[in-house]
Amino acid sequence: MVRATDQIATRVQEDRPVSKMHKRRWRLAITAIYFTRVLNSLSKKILKKTGPLLRTLSYVTIDVHRLKDNSSREKMASYFNVDPKAFSDMVRDKNFVSLSQIGGAKDIASILRTDVRDGINGGETDLIQRKIVFGENTYRNPPAKGFLSFLFAAFKDTTIIILLVCAVLSLTFGIKQHGWRDGWYEGGSIILAVIMVVSVSAVSNFRQSRQFDKLSEKSSDIRVEVVRNGRRRPISIFEVVVGDIVYLKIGDRIPADGLFLEGHSLEVDESSMTREIDLIEIYERSPFMLSGAKVTDGFGFMLVTSVGMNTAWGRMMSSTNRDLKEETPLQARLSNLSSCIGKVGFVVAALVLAVLLIRYFTGNTKDDRGNREFIGTKTMSDDVMNAVVGMIAAAVIIIVVAIPEGLPLALTLTLAHSMKRMMADHALVRKLSACETMGSATTICTDKTGTLTLNEMEVTEFWLGKEALRDYTSFDMASNVLKLLHQAVGLNTGGMIYKPHSASIPEISGSPTEKAILSWAVFSLAMDIEEVKHNYETINVEAFNSLKKKSGVLVKENGEKTIHTHWKGAAEMILASCSTYYDRAGMQKTIGEEERLQLGTIIKNMAAKSLRCIAFAHKEMAEADGQVLENLEENGLTFLGLVGLKDPCRLEVKTAVESCRAAGVNIKMITGDNVHTARAIAIECGILNVDENLDHESVVEGVHFRHYSPEERMEKINKILVMARSTPFDKLLMVECLKQKGHVVAVTGDGTNDAPALKEADIGLSMGIQGTEVAKESSDIVILDDNFTSVETALRWGRSVYSNIQKFIQFQLTVNTAALIINFVAAIASGKVPLTAVQLLWVNLIMDTLGALALATEKPTNDLMEKPPVGRSEPLITIIMWRNLSAQALYQVTIVLILHFKGVSIFGVDKKVNSTLIFNTFVLFQVFNEFNARKLEKKNIFTGLLTNKMFLAIIGITIVIQVIMVESLKRFANTQRLDWGQWGACIGLAALSWPIGWLVKSIPVSIKNR
Repeated sequence: MVRATDQIATRVQEDRPVSKMHKRRWRLAITAIYFTRVLNSLSKKILKKTGPLLRTLSYVTIDVHRLKDNSSREKMASYFNVDPKAFSDMVRDKNFVSLSQIGGAKDIASILRTDVRDGINGGETDLIQRKIVFGENTYRNPPAKGFLSFLFAAFKDTTIIILLVCAVLSLTFGIKQHGWRDGWYEGGSIILAVIMVVSVSAVSNFRQSRQFDKLSEKSSDIRVEVVRNGRRRPISIFEVVVGDIVYLKIGDRIPADGLFLEGHSLEVDESSMTREIDLIEIYERSPFMLSGAKVTDGFGFMLVTSVGMNTAWGRMMSSTNRDLKEETPLQARLSNLSSCIGKVGFVVAALVLAVLLIRYFTGNTKDDRGNREFIGTKTMSDDVMNAVVGMIAAAVIIIVVAIPEGLPLALTLTLAHSMKRMMADHALVRKLSACETMGSATTICTDKTGTLTLNEMEVTEFWLGKEALRDYTSFDMASNVLKLLHQAVGLNTGGMIYKPHSASIPEISGSPTEKAILSWAVFSLAMDIEEVKHNYETINVEAFNSLKKKSGVLVKENGEKTIHTHWKGAAEMILASCSTYYDRAGMQKTIGEEERLQLGTIIKNMAAKSLRCIAFAHKEMAEADGQVLENLEENGLTFLGLVGLKDPCRLEVKTAVESCRAAGVNIKMITGDNVHTARAIAIECGILNVDENLDHESVVEGVHFRHYSPEERMEKINKILVMARSTPFDKLLMVECLKQKGHVVAVTGDGTNDAPALKEADIGLSMGIQGTEVAKESSDIVILDDNFTSVETALRWGRSVYSNIQKFIQFQLTVNTAALIINFVAAIASGKVPLTAVQLLWVNLIMDTLGALALATEKPTNDLMEKPPVGRSEPLITIIMWRNLSAQALYQVTIVLILHFKGVSIFGVDKKVNSTLIFNTFVLFQVFNEFNARKLEKKNIFTGLLTNKMFLAIIGITIVIQVIMVESLKRFANTQRLDWGQWGACIGLAALSWPIGWLVKSIPVSIKNR
């Protein structure tokens, strides 16, 4: 049997002699590949530079660094002898036998030229070589739909197919009757108009699909922490290479396949791969880690052995890529609305067709010369068929105009536009429904740290026992206490300190709290973390727990038999476990009732100054008969010290909170800090008013909230503004209670344990910087900058989506109502419809695609934040909208029917010119009414007009095309040229819709019926 090492590791040259010529050829090939990749990489960098290129007439100069010596070539040659598939199969199959034959994870790290402590070199050359041999950490997605797919889908619409059939028949009869020269116009014009309408719709849908695909790619670009050249740094998941050492903590998603190197209490959830919830403990005997799994407990370092399509997750990704184009609740409501309107249009079209057929075959219709069109058997069959086809086409056009297919398009456009703009405003939408639901939010439950505050921690106070050390850099404390504090900080931390040289400034990484405490210990207590870690052996680690709100470590000093337990966490919880404390002199003293009260007062006073209080505790034990303890002692501890961390509020957060409250949205702060810190921060952010009853109603602790009876919770839930010392369960419980009360709830979260609350809420908002991948995947929107201001911006955009859809519905229903009534009345009264098929298709294009583009891209305004939130059961078409559209539709119907029946005598023109006047006036009605639709309630419809360039462009394009159709495309559009007076009359009649809209908006509507 072939040994695994022979399959994977580098073969020694003696096992397989290679001629010098073959070696030379391999090196030449390797150098060529390397040079090509480097040249491509460097050329991209240079092209991105703003400075000029060094040009001559015949070439561009690019500085390319050659391989300095044979070591790089030999290193890359060794990579080529590694079989990536063998690594991939070993980890995916969890083949411990193969791993043992190689020697273990550290031996594989050696093969991959990875230092288990400092990671890979991370230089450009090193990264390129690894990508050439092992591939990149990207996945092959299913091919995107092309433009032709959207075009074909648009042509599959039933009404479009019927219309095309009618157009083809009309074209056939027209050519047969009038010849090619004159017979193609009517049928050919309909075909061209249909192609134009379908093409514009397909182009729009294609562009939005591409936009959603880009957002999908962005949402899958997560950040991971790797160790390179001794430094821990965050990088994109797509930049991870084989040989990287990845740092993993609770909530992280494993970015590639790999092997466990070191860590404590590491557990992963592989349900994303196995579809079964099964927590896997990771340690030396079970080191295999699969990409896509999530860390549920502990922390550790992993050696990457496979990336991209070579991983188990990569093979699944190509067939299970997440699709952002799900149907949202509003899309479903619009589809139902479209269906209802379409049915009405179908009934009207059927009635119109029946009336037209009856009038035609009873001899009640006349041609342009005043002769009866149907005179029994004397009428040629071709003329009868042509007339019938024309009537069917007119009926089908009525259906086309009646069906508001622009509604789904408008929502797609506004969602895509909003998602794009929200991305620029630091909000990444993961689920489309969140865009619209966010606008209906009535309550926002927000975290404190990083969302309301800057998340830039700094230790500003240090208490040793009952004494505050103002100048603790002088080390005016006992050496034994200083040594214990070094242990407490250096051994019980999830952070890391990078210091390449003794004279260099330390670079500290980790969470903001860890960074602040490490920085304090290094610069104020002169802690050397490498020395501390070198002198102690870690036996057990208990990672930070949101319930206990503390973390601990069990260590043993090298060469000693003493076991040390260190705890770090929430001050009052640490204090509750302590029975003694150290003073400045290093003496242990008992904590009596008086001392406990004094220390509690110190914590309370620090918290009142908005400080986060973190305490350290320690316990020393001796080994019993050589038995090493494995469990951390939690009682009888010695209180080591207390630090106060200042995390300033964001300057802009108070304005954002006030804006939300003015919009009728309640803001509730949920934090793990104690009640005094929480109250101080809430007052500073504007969530609490100092005049309110802060103690009994507005501020509550999580433990009290969860012990309320269900009736008490439901009674007090609306009054609670701050919940302190809360757990993820408390947050979930609050969300459930608020939803039972009828609220539309948005909730922020960053931890793994926040996932249930994020899923339960109507809108889950995870944090992009501090948020874990579990939290992000459970959320609907990712706040990329962790700033509450971005939450308020998302609320604005959510309201904008709903408002824009309502504007478009009002605009389109006005056209639908007017067109249906006009065609129905005209058909019954005169036997003819006022507008031809081509003209109605142009109107359809204006009100559907162009109207959606004009009205669906309006930016959010401050007016949106002056209205109360829309409830769950709020009707899509409000009384205000019915008021506006009824008045405009009535005016349009009245004017068009007057022109249809009396226009010839009023203007003294023939029927063809009158038909053109009707067509021109009706189109201009829609142009002017688009301005009315911009503001549903405000009388000033021009506010912010110049900032919406899309709207102005659509209006300009519509007017230009209309002028061309009337003045130039006479045969195509069946129009006649109009003189200046006739144009002025059309414009004047259409412009009257503005003062009518102004007067109608003066009609009061009760707030209840808005």
